[in-house]
Amino acid sequence: EMAQREAGTAGAGLSGPGLLSFSLLLLPALAAAAFTAPSDSEFTFVLPPGRLECFYQSAGHNSSMELEYQVIGGAGLDVDFTVFSPNGDSLITESRKSDGVHMIEPTIIGDYKICFDNSFSTISEKLIFFEVIFDDAEEDWSEITGPEEILDIKIDDIKESIGNMNTKLARSVQIQAILRAFEARDRNLQEGNLGRVNFWSAVNLGVMLVVSFVQLYMLKSLFDDRRKVQT
Repeated sequence: EMAQREAGTAGAGLSGPGLLSFSLLLLPALAAAAFTAPSDSEFTFVLPPGRLECFYQSAGHNSSMELEYQVIGGAGLDVDFTVFSPNGDSLITESRKSDGVHMIEPTIIGDYKICFDNSFSTISEKLIFFEVIFDDAEEDWSEITGPEEILDIKIDDIKESIGNMNTKLARSVQIQAILRAFEARDRNLQEGNLGRVNFWSAVNLGVMLVVSFVQLYMLKSLFDDRRKVQT
């Protein structure tokens, strides 16, 4: 949309053959922008208390989109999660969840609305990690192949090996991102537990000191001779 608007402004002063040449040069760029496949993405953000945050993800026609989220920080480790289709229909609704994995297929052309709601919390912010994964179509290698009789290995075997390697590498990257999110959540839990342990240890130490001084004072008072000595 932005490319079309800029193109219309730039071509306002052209006419005749110049306008035709400019349009022919512009069409391939617009076609490439319109048919560019969406890419995988991941994002980590802080959701303040009492707030609703929404993100928009473009999708193509008849593809597969996987959504995964985790609450890796904040009291309760929970959040409300909702996904809306480009038509405005509610596809996924979850309440007070710490994580979730959802698959949307087939998708339709448009922007999907992904919302995280922390309105039920009044004082605690949440640290949220989520990622969007698309099932990309396999690339067509047929145009770059030569006659199979002059090759030692069949092109089909090469394509299958490359496709399997690409799939495994992409899955490895996704698993590493998920493991990093789990590690961040565990670290936040451990730091929170450490703070609580230190606090209550200090409280117990203070109580023990107070009790010790009280006992010492009472024990000393038992041996005090309060009788007056006449001289």
